[in-house]
Amino acid sequence: MDTEGTNDSRSTRSGHPVPRPATPPPPEAPPRPGHAPAARPPVESWLRTRRAAAEPGLWRFGHVPGPEADPDRVPDRALIGGAVVALLAALLVWSLWRNGYVPHSRVLLELVTPSDWWGLRRPMAAVTALSAYNSLVAVLVIWGFGRLGNWRGVLHRYAVDHPLPGRAVRTGLVAAVLVWCFVNADGLLPFDDLALGLTPYSWLYSGTAQEVADRVEAFTTVYHLVGAAVILLLIGRAGNWLGIVRELRGGRASGPEQPTAPAVDPADWPRLRAAGQQGAADRLVAEQRTGRMNDVDCVRIRRAWSTVEADSARLRPFVDSVLGQGAGACPHPSGARDLPVRSATHDLLTSQVRLGRYPDRDRSPAARRGAGAAVDPAVLGASLLAVGPFGAGKTRHVVRPVVESLALQALTGKAVVIAVCAAGTPLGPDEGYDVVIRPGDPSCAHDLDLYSGTDDADEAAALLAEALAGDLADVDARRATTALAQLLGPYRAAHGRFPAVPVLRELLDGSPGALAELRARLDADTHRSYVRELDGRARQTGTPGDPGVRLADRLAALDRPAFAGFFDPGAAARPFSARTLEHPLRVRIDLPERAHPEAARLLTRLVLAQFTAGATARADHSLFAFLALDDATHTITTESVRAVQRLRSRNAGVLLTLRGLDDVPEALHTTLLGSVGCHMTFSGVTTWDGRLFAQAWGTEWVETTEVAKHTVFADQPLTRAVHALRKLVTGKAVTTDAVTVRKVERERWSASELAHQVPAGHAVLSLTTVDGEHAPPLLVDLNG
Repeated sequence: MDTEGTNDSRSTRSGHPVPRPATPPPPEAPPRPGHAPAARPPVESWLRTRRAAAEPGLWRFGHVPGPEADPDRVPDRALIGGAVVALLAALLVWSLWRNGYVPHSRVLLELVTPSDWWGLRRPMAAVTALSAYNSLVAVLVIWGFGRLGNWRGVLHRYAVDHPLPGRAVRTGLVAAVLVWCFVNADGLLPFDDLALGLTPYSWLYSGTAQEVADRVEAFTTVYHLVGAAVILLLIGRAGNWLGIVRELRGGRASGPEQPTAPAVDPADWPRLRAAGQQGAADRLVAEQRTGRMNDVDCVRIRRAWSTVEADSARLRPFVDSVLGQGAGACPHPSGARDLPVRSATHDLLTSQVRLGRYPDRDRSPAARRGAGAAVDPAVLGASLLAVGPFGAGKTRHVVRPVVESLALQALTGKAVVIAVCAAGTPLGPDEGYDVVIRPGDPSCAHDLDLYSGTDDADEAAALLAEALAGDLADVDARRATTALAQLLGPYRAAHGRFPAVPVLRELLDGSPGALAELRARLDADTHRSYVRELDGRARQTGTPGDPGVRLADRLAALDRPAFAGFFDPGAAARPFSARTLEHPLRVRIDLPERAHPEAARLLTRLVLAQFTAGATARADHSLFAFLALDDATHTITTESVRAVQRLRSRNAGVLLTLRGLDDVPEALHTTLLGSVGCHMTFSGVTTWDGRLFAQAWGTEWVETTEVAKHTVFADQPLTRAVHALRKLVTGKAVTTDAVTVRKVERERWSASELAHQVPAGHAVLSLTTVDGEHAPPLLVDLNG
């Protein structure tokens, strides 16, 4: 079927086919990954899990939005302290009342009852009335002090307002404590006396003494059971025990609360059924239930169906592919249906990869505390800059998860990813990539196209000049481009291809023999303009300000025996250009940074220049193009910063990691921070770097409380004596507090906080989407 280039091949501008590995037949079942951070849920459960609409940077899979921050929330210490004080006060007041220390305590009762009841011998009616009166007072004491101590708030905060099964356990413990207190409080509370007084006398006190004792004991047991039932009913309603029982009867697990499934079951492929493709939908459902389908298959087939909805001519090939291959339908050109190894947690339906967790701290907004931190193409399209020292975890916690996520999306036909790293960097096995380029490794099957896969000499010269001299402040970029174009154009006209590295270096050096040989191969009539260009280059050679010598010196880093046979347009190796962004490829470029550091930096600048040019110039922006530079040291130039800014509107982005902003020219510090939308600082950054990030993140309005202590001067002699005694005992003068609450504008993160208060294994992450939606800089636990 037609899959918009997912299955068929195209040619690059240079006429060379895009390098691809051999395409094996799709396997019957997805390959088993070698390692996973956690067991993945079954496909049907994964599809049915809700993805909450959330702000940028929140992990949406199964996310339940937390409650909004309550500005009037009482702190835990004050809440518990108030409840305990209220309980002690209630016990004190009730003890004084019960033991007769409250004068005239029965005045109200005596006003509404006969006066002869309160003589030396009281009738049973008086005893019952007194029990009812004391019970009413007890209820008022419990209710009043319960309101004062906010006992209900304590119950809700520490028992009721928790997800299952924690809520059931906590409310059960509260109910057990209350029942135990009720059963053992007969000598303290008057409710049992009231119950005995309301029971007919003949029911309990007729018969022998043993019979009376048995009846009273049975009555006490019934009284305790009824009281316990009332307590359990009240606590059970607060804890929603009935709802828990209903869930258990419905067969749902008693684990943490899961969002309810939507009305339309996404695991039943409703879009296919709505289009009348019942057979294809049934085949896919059967693949899911038998375990032959994984998340990559689901998203890949969904995207293929989206192309069918856009072009009905693709319907028949799509249906035939699904009925014939099942979960392996519409395969990636490599035939792969998963990565050999996954090191991070991914949700391909939302294209998110989880980086960590927002810790439960005061700096984190209430809605994000404990939630997962994630990135997706919506924020990666604004580009990401990560800064941290050696060992901070930039590669392990950011580069590899992001590259892995984009590689999975490439398998679904939604992205193309290029990862540039030093040889030996753990970015996954070679089997997880379609193209692996190792300059200097003779066994490598692919080569890097030095001329960007273009036939235009001026375009190739501009990109090559950016790689050779983009970081040189004393070399004018336009003159360097002109010098290269004056050589590349004539050489291509004469030989039909661009020169190899040794030849180009010799031409840049101004070798008379090389220039004369090239001029001899040009026809004076056909190549008149090229002859003029070559003569101009010959006249400029050796003049002051000529960039040719500097370019040749830089190019010498690639003219080494280790790179023999590489970067040669005429060689048999399959060249790859970072401009080839029309195919869902997974590319990794391993640079010889240890043996040839200058060559590695030159090639990194070349790949960045080729990528930004290709992402901007491509006509089809349906694929998300992404470039990850594991080490962008000495790579950022003035032109590359401008190019990165243009990627937002081209469905592309870059990931740049630096050990410090000192690896970038000082004049580009603020420009670089402004050109990328997402910033990430790891533990251990310097205060100089922290100052720049603090300025980039700006300020916010915060509420501050200032307490001023003023000494109290007493006028009365007795008061002065008391104050003197207090100062003698405590050693401090008597003061009063003057509290001032105001709003002030402060930095979101200060340079000192970024340098000294970010714990190890944490980072501060700020995100911006391509649509301009912002997420403030927040602390992220990268191990969460």
